[in-house]
Amino acid sequence: MPTHDKPVALVTGGSRGIGYGIAQALAARGMSLVINGRRPESDVAEAIHGLSPAETLYCQADVANLDDHARMLDAIRDRFGRLDVLVNNAGVAPDVRADLLDASPESFDRLISINLRGPYFLTQAVAKWMIEQRQQDAERQPTIVNVSSISAVVASTNRGDYCISKAGVGMATQLWAARLGEHGIPVYEVRPGVIRTDMTAGVTDKYDKLISEGLTVEPRWGLPEDIGRAVATLASGGLSYATGNVLYIDGGLTSQRL
Repeated sequence: MPTHDKPVALVTGGSRGIGYGIAQALAARGMSLVINGRRPESDVAEAIHGLSPAETLYCQADVANLDDHARMLDAIRDRFGRLDVLVNNAGVAPDVRADLLDASPESFDRLISINLRGPYFLTQAVAKWMIEQRQQDAERQPTIVNVSSISAVVASTNRGDYCISKAGVGMATQLWAARLGEHGIPVYEVRPGVIRTDMTAGVTDKYDKLISEGLTVEPRWGLPEDIGRAVATLASGGLSYATGNVLYIDGGLTSQRL
């Protein structure tokens, strides 16, 4: 098995949007990268090249497919022989924003599978490997970061399935933090607010108006690099004695104001 001298981070959904902002920030911290996505490697070649000079492995895999998890981790073992950081970032929005009274079970099942079930069991598989690495080398400092959303606590009645999936990620963060504490593996959660990405492109006018009317304390859209800096700080050990914490990167949107 190869021995790689730099920390290795796996970012699911890391070829665009928030995930790519995270990958860029981790690369800037000197980490080697594993970028996961569902698109063929040829479709993400330009994005991967943009992460240079970081050594980067692209793994085409669907986080909702548990068989893909094992294949992806085998590829990481073969290439790097180690994994220090897991960033559960991959997620989807509903194909159709439907009122709770009209929501379909098909949409619910799809979002739970991708946004919650997949990351839950990927974390399980990665955590077992991280425990093994810690047993072999106590100096290793593995970290897990879940990227969820303010939708974990802010209700949107036309995106109930999305909100429930992100609320589940919040509890998964607490569960994994509690379970892995004895092994010295911190688990954190980052909750983005309104971030300018492909996912929010269809509601740009809506949020332009809301932001101009005071939706956020900081009067601007969030950017993928805002989330990237937060995740990189956590992944690099910049916040100690704080496992299980939730970091809101939302421009003050969820701050209570009078």
